[in-house]
Amino acid sequence: MYRSRLGNDLSDITLDYVSSIDDDSVIAFYDILGSQAHVLMLYQQNIITKTDAKKILSSLESLKDETFDSSSGAEDIHELIETLVIKRAGMASGGKMHTARSRNDQVVLDIRMKIRDDINIICNCLLDTIEALVSVAKNHQKTIMPLYTHLQQAQAGLFSHYLLAHADVLSRDFQRLYGTFDRINQSPLGAGPVGGTSIPIDRHSTAKMLGFDDLVENSIDATSTRDFVAEYVSMVSILMTNLSKIAEDFVIWSTSEFSFIELSDEFTSPSSVMPQKKNPDILELTRGKTAEVIGNLTAILSTIKGLASGYGRDLQQIKSSIWSTSKISINALLILKSVLLTLKVNEKQMKKVTESSNLIALDIAEKLVQEGVPFRVTHKIAGSLVQLAHISKKPISKLTPSDLKKSVDGTKVDPKLVSKIISSTTVISSLKERKSYGSSGYDEQKRMISDRLKKINDFRTDLTHRENKISSCIEDLKKQIDEII
Repeated sequence: MYRSRLGNDLSDITLDYVSSIDDDSVIAFYDILGSQAHVLMLYQQNIITKTDAKKILSSLESLKDETFDSSSGAEDIHELIETLVIKRAGMASGGKMHTARSRNDQVVLDIRMKIRDDINIICNCLLDTIEALVSVAKNHQKTIMPLYTHLQQAQAGLFSHYLLAHADVLSRDFQRLYGTFDRINQSPLGAGPVGGTSIPIDRHSTAKMLGFDDLVENSIDATSTRDFVAEYVSMVSILMTNLSKIAEDFVIWSTSEFSFIELSDEFTSPSSVMPQKKNPDILELTRGKTAEVIGNLTAILSTIKGLASGYGRDLQQIKSSIWSTSKISINALLILKSVLLTLKVNEKQMKKVTESSNLIALDIAEKLVQEGVPFRVTHKIAGSLVQLAHISKKPISKLTPSDLKKSVDGTKVDPKLVSKIISSTTVISSLKERKSYGSSGYDEQKRMISDRLKKINDFRTDLTHRENKISSCIEDLKKQIDEII
């Protein structure tokens, strides 16, 4: 239909090569909505008659529930929908639908509408996952576990503190995506192929009908720029790397060597030959799918980095990367939420491992600091205690007076003071005395959980307001269409 300048149609093999119809099914609905808003604006601007508008809008409305045939011979969903409208409304009316519009502003409109909806879905899923993290944390404020650096046991901590750390990370993912939405929700419709149109259209009108906050003003920028796509996929890539980190922790902790947690059966897989296996395949796939999303970002950046200003057909290739990114991240969040809410935590094993290590070493050093001893001296003493305990294969609390004397050798610290501090220092006392803001101390857990629950509610309120604004605009558009047809 678009080959007016050219003498021959595309061969089947060439059509298959250039067609994006299979990738376009996810934006068919948005293409119909955008076309309806455009046609309504053409009518309101007296560019087409009410009769023409009625026929076109009725035809578009009838297409909303239709399954589009990928073997139609159309290059893309835009051509296919216009062809079907002309077939139903007739050329005299249907042929006017594309007035003052190009596929260039049309496709980027559809992509922006799709991404903004995906952002809202992901943000809702993020809040559900954050809420799950906080909910599980609330039940594990006294569940002792070792905290790690370099995958080596570092300090005694609480499982709630670990979960809240990831809740905070995902909250930043929410904020990043929430902010990205503002740059996505700008209408390109009416920018034409690249330089605008001489027909007196109203771009602000269509933007308002479709729930956009503003316009992408410059017509070159509106039709050819895809930085907003790169930004969106970048934000989701960061999100996925954060989910992959949780997945990796849970994969390690579910091993028999750790036995900190047990995954629900529905999130594990058996071996084809080893009947005892309970493999964390779902979490491993989260790591693998993270790599796929990062690959999508690389593909998008590689595509747009070498393009000249103005639309290039190369941009067609990035659509599948966008849809894949959205689908993967939404599913990953839904699964992680369910994993968290069905997780079995081996509290006894976590506590046993924590108490079997010399994780009170820093607490001993800090108590000596409070007695006026320079920290670097206390660090040396605590280090000596750990070394002596390791050699004698017993905990610091079981060291002999002779061992304590050795630990303070070369310092002016009384070994009796060291003995007194050791006798009053345990994993539990460590967590009770941990007072710094944001620490893994018992008291800080209550405050942080309360704070995060309030933050989740505030996020939900803002997100609902934004979703309602778009829904209201689309409902008003439908009412205007219904009045005409």
